[in-house]
Amino acid sequence: QVQLVESGGGLVQPGESLRLSCVGSGFTFSSADMRWYRQTPGKEREFVARIPSTGGTTNYVDSVKGRFTISRDNDLNTVLLQMNSLKPEDTAVYYCNAIISRIGAFWGQGTQVIVSS
Repeated sequence: QVQLVESGGGLVQPGESLRLSCVGSGFTFSSADMRWYRQTPGKEREFVARIPSTGGTTNYVDSVKGRFTISRDNDLNTVLLQMNSLKPEDTAVYYCNAIISRIGAFWGQGTQVIVSS
């Protein structure tokens, strides 16, 4: 079955960096549109970044533009989210999302990111 496993979260201080990783299995990773979302308690899940199956034009929520970079390695079935210059407001559970054509959308279990001094 489709599985998405995130890793790389943790506790960092403001201004520091983290790199999140999501490994997919059970589907043709190179054909999936991959996204990162995040969620804080009491709020709706928020779109963060997207990379199409081809690895072409990426999209970001305005609040992370210039600080976060999404990338993918289809040979390793992995999508990455490099997060630089982290701010306390980036604190959230980050979720990997795969959009698989004609099948549907799938989510990972999430990884916690805490940005605090």
